[in-house]
Amino acid sequence: MLTGKKIIVGVTGGIAAYKSCELVRRLISLNAEVVVIMTASAQKFVTPLTFESLSRNEVITNMFPPDKFVSTRHVDLAQWPDLLVIAPATANIIGKIRAGIADDMLSTVLISTTKLVLICPAMNVKMYENPIVQENIKYLSKYGYKFLEPEVGDLACRDVGKGRMPEPPTIVEEIVKLLGIKQDLKGLKVLVTAGGTYEPIDPVRVITNRSTGKMGIALAKAAKLRGAEVTLICGQTIVPSPEGINVESALTSGQMLQKVRAHFNECNVLLMAAAVSDYRAKVTSDKKLKKEARGRTLELTETKDVLAEVTKEKGKRIVVGFSLETEKVLENARAKMKEKNLDLIVVNSPEAIGAEENKVTLLFKNGKKKELPKMSKEKVAQGILDEVGRLMKR
Repeated sequence: MLTGKKIIVGVTGGIAAYKSCELVRRLISLNAEVVVIMTASAQKFVTPLTFESLSRNEVITNMFPPDKFVSTRHVDLAQWPDLLVIAPATANIIGKIRAGIADDMLSTVLISTTKLVLICPAMNVKMYENPIVQENIKYLSKYGYKFLEPEVGDLACRDVGKGRMPEPPTIVEEIVKLLGIKQDLKGLKVLVTAGGTYEPIDPVRVITNRSTGKMGIALAKAAKLRGAEVTLICGQTIVPSPEGINVESALTSGQMLQKVRAHFNECNVLLMAAAVSDYRAKVTSDKKLKKEARGRTLELTETKDVLAEVTKEKGKRIVVGFSLETEKVLENARAKMKEKNLDLIVVNSPEAIGAEENKVTLLFKNGKKKELPKMSKEKVAQGILDEVGRLMKR
């Protein structure tokens, strides 16, 4: 999503500095290159080593570091990024920018830059509402500085009001918009499924498909960043559910069908990345089954096919399915696409399960085929959504 983008994160001296660690982590996860500049006060809250570990770059803390050639380093830094984000931004740094004060590395870089600057104020509600602070914000806004308003809530000083630094996902979303990343899904409702389902045999044992949920969650995150309103229905996954997205749980195939049906009528796009079990035990036991010397026969019955069921009333929705086969790969995938009335099917292999990267083939309803090279699942998600955008004629 942010591959090739360079971002400076300026961290000033507020308690919300700890949130900036998560901000940096999220930017790195989107493949941005990040350099952190910290004020002296910021270092009282979080150490430079923390940010160096997260960004894998040197953290800039000193205007004149000993034993280093600095010369015009502030000018070089000012022109290096695509965007500078100040988070948290104290009343002090906002006032410095307004007054043109350059008395440390961060303020000097800010006065030297011609690049986009996003300021995320974080302070006590009374400080934020102070007329001088508000006047400074209005003044800087007229000169092209971008502000992300603080959130309302509990503050460190135990006051309640407007002053909390926006959460890292909100800041990342704003950075994506400012950098002109595609917003081709804005205004659309996208339904995504992820992870595997479990079909109980007894209270202990289950029938399942191998799945980590990584691909589905990558799709949900990418769709949100591209402006969509996303609902994610999760089976069993090994990765945390993304913030800022409506997430619902569906642990069995029956629950998955129920949840997808409940949201299908209102969605514009369904991305069915979940690995739903094809079979369940015909009879389940409410007690743990004991081993028997003569063995045990388990009778299976097919589960209802979620895609086949919901696409009976497909309408104008775009529906994307996934296919994982070990033989007659493309032939079986095309048959599945036709049978389930899909617009696009993503063909991958068992090697993708649990891996960080994936190599997929996209098959389209009109017979066309497109191969994506092996790359991270985040980039695969972007490739799939590129095609969804085209199908939606966005």
